Amino acid sequence: MSKRPRAARPGISKIALILSFLCGVLVGVGSLFLYSVLDQVEDDRLPEIEDAFETDADAIVQIASEAQVIAKRKELIKFIWGEAGFPDSELPDKVEEGTRDERYAGLNNLKQINRIYIPMEWGIDSIVYHFIPLAGNNELVIYHQGHRGDFIHGLDTISALLDRGYAVIGMSMPLLGLNNQPVVHLERFGWLKITSHEQLKFLEMDAGHPIKFFLHPVAVVLNYAQQYGYDSLHMVGLSGGGWTTTLYAAIDTRISHSYPVAGSLPIYLRSESSEDWGDYEQNVPELYKIANYLELYVLGSYGKGRKQLQILNKYDPCCFAGTKYRTYEKATRDKVYALGKGAFQVYLDDSHREHQISRQAIEVIIDDLERKRKSIRAQ
Repeated sequence: MSKRPRAARPGISKIALILSFLCGVLVGVGSLFLYSVLDQVEDDRLPEIEDAFETDADAIVQIASEAQVIAKRKELIKFIWGEAGFPDSELPDKVEEGTRDERYAGLNNLKQINRIYIPMEWGIDSIVYHFIPLAGNNELVIYHQGHRGDFIHGLDTISALLDRGYAVIGMSMPLLGLNNQPVVHLERFGWLKITSHEQLKFLEMDAGHPIKFFLHPVAVVLNYAQQYGYDSLHMVGLSGGGWTTTLYAAIDTRISHSYPVAGSLPIYLRSESSEDWGDYEQNVPELYKIANYLELYVLGSYGKGRKQLQILNKYDPCCFAGTKYRTYEKATRDKVYALGKGAFQVYLDDSHREHQISRQAIEVIIDDLERKRKSIRAQ
């Protein structure tokens, strides 16, 4: 009687196959977890904001006529600048024409850079670059960087706009990028180096509110830009720069088309425990009682030939991700349409998973600007 042969040991290839299978299982489990998180972001019905979906967006927009638009805008300007009013005649303190900055040496269609200095109260200054194209289309776009700092981080956007003939003004938020961080003396608190936006609330203004530090440089640089006789003025901003774009477009109708990217959501869609809550400037109660975010969207969109295209990153790891905008887009769009002038729209960018203005978003912005130019030429 012959013995049953002993089972052969698994070969190396078989062991590798088993290990590969186990790795695949682990990767699959990890992927399922990742996509479940992304699905949760996409669905947006997170526990901490579940009640927010009961909000009637249409009901909290208290603007139903042009007269109310004008009244809201005037009230915002008074809050920001005080009795002095909007600085419609103020110009920069100094302009250095033909500034050299090697970081921008590779830009195509660049004739020159003008470096612009704008001083403000408490020694808080703003330094702005004016990128002038060799072959221009006589339109200007402000690019406003967020909390990342220097507008060099918007190089792709600046480059793409210059390539299409748009002059560009590069700006940073106060205290960031090329802007300074002054040391100030506060009578009740002593000497303090101002390095964060949160500290601005300690500064007593000669007129208006500290929120002015975010908007005043934009007003002054547009006064300067008007000397060039541009046909249209537009504004693009990322993150905190997107917030600046939203608020500034609401108060200054010189901004024709505005493109705030990952810049804000209405307060009812935010949770204090998340990045969506935002920094100091995003949560000044006195400001947003005058005009809440939905009303700012309406104000920034309203007017003949005006439009606001809000861009949100669907999978943004920082802020304002997901599809929460669905709770207010239609109500805001319909409100602007009912007023009879202007347009509001939201574009959801699902092409990436970064906190950025993606290449796709840049294309969307430029395509929208080009459509506007074509429609004007056709008239």
